[in-house]
Amino acid sequence: MGVSGSGKTTVGQLLAQGLGVPYAEGDDFHPAANVAKMRAGHPLDDEDRRPWLDKIARWLTGHADSGGVVTCSALKRRYRDRLASAAPHVLFLHLDGSSELIAARITARQGHFMPPELLRTQIADLEPLGDDEAGAAIPIDGTPQQTAALALAAVTSS
Repeated sequence: MGVSGSGKTTVGQLLAQGLGVPYAEGDDFHPAANVAKMRAGHPLDDEDRRPWLDKIARWLTGHADSGGVVTCSALKRRYRDRLASAAPHVLFLHLDGSSELIAARITARQGHFMPPELLRTQIADLEPLGDDEAGAAIPIDGTPQQTAALALAAVTSS
């Protein structure tokens, strides 16, 4: 989990490889209308996110026995609660870094529908993991491989 540009896709793929489990890209679960809305520079609201979260929850439920890694911003506690209700053993890894680092990354990337201008709305919406949530904050100031190694250690120690 984390804001756009925090490295969810890259780290998620590396983590799934390290665990030997399937990987799913959360952006692929968005309806076309959501992608168009974000591409136009408009943040999603809770109603926009409902079908997206439902699809991710179904994916998690379908992989409950085998395990898997799915990337998803899951910025708000209620979104994570929705996912955890579908998959009680879900573990959230919050890819966490400074807004300056993430802004630099999101500005440098090409070919993604999420405009850099929406980063501030995601940061404003972000609710860090609560003490009672299964998960860990993973610093993203290292290389993707270093971040994935920290994520793997968090998963295997849980």
